[in-house]
Amino acid sequence: MRKHNLLIGICAFGLFFSCATNPFTGKQSLNFVSNSQLFPSSFQQYGTFLKENKVIVGTTDARRVETVGMKIKAAAERWLKANGQAEYLNGYQWEYKLIENKEVNAWCMPGGKIVVYSGILPVTKDDAGLATVMGHEVSHALANHGAQRMSASQLQQLGAVGIAVATGSKSTEQQQMWQQYYGLGSELGVMLPFSRNHESEADKIGLTLMAIAGYNPELAISFWERMSASSSGNKPPEFLSTHPADATRIANLRRLIPEAKAEALKFGVMFK
Repeated sequence: MRKHNLLIGICAFGLFFSCATNPFTGKQSLNFVSNSQLFPSSFQQYGTFLKENKVIVGTTDARRVETVGMKIKAAAERWLKANGQAEYLNGYQWEYKLIENKEVNAWCMPGGKIVVYSGILPVTKDDAGLATVMGHEVSHALANHGAQRMSASQLQQLGAVGIAVATGSKSTEQQQMWQQYYGLGSELGVMLPFSRNHESEADKIGLTLMAIAGYNPELAISFWERMSASSSGNKPPEFLSTHPADATRIANLRRLIPEAKAEALKFGVMFK
């Protein structure tokens, strides 16, 4: 029992002293991993990925990815400077690469390393669609979602150790039962909602950034409608998914459009 209480105390201590307020979300976020620890590994993995995949260079699409990415980056810098947080991007090394891959996907690693797969371009369709995607992916990096997921995973593992300690005197069958209960409960009740919340945060931040960059946030709806239509196969129910349901995401974005436009107006960007 003392070991169990000690473990809980260590977790609580980590939670209390590892929370920092993120300027983009305005929330305290769980983070056990500093940028100085995370970024070098992220940059190395990104470099390895580029070596192992075909990078498209010199084409109109490759230039569009670079141009839109730089506009989103500039929007983030403008917003941070206006809010007294210009130093927040210290250590970020922005890079935008188009990869030949039929998968409808894009991602951004911690520190600003972005990949867009060629398979998503027919769905993005235009610069506004591409800005929707890149704004969303960049926002994951700006909100430190990667570090938060790592931290949450560490806590989940510590919780499993706590269950093992607490049930150490029980039979093997009972120990396995409690571990299964914990695994299912922590996944459905904590980890999956945590991931869905990150997706919603990235949608909100990305919508604002694309608006500040000069792209009409209303066009984000068109992109997500196309995205939904392109992946209209069997999807898990929302509570079993890492992402919000398409209808939930689109409804949230519609609600956030006036806020994104109002934020862009502060920077002299107006939309009809």
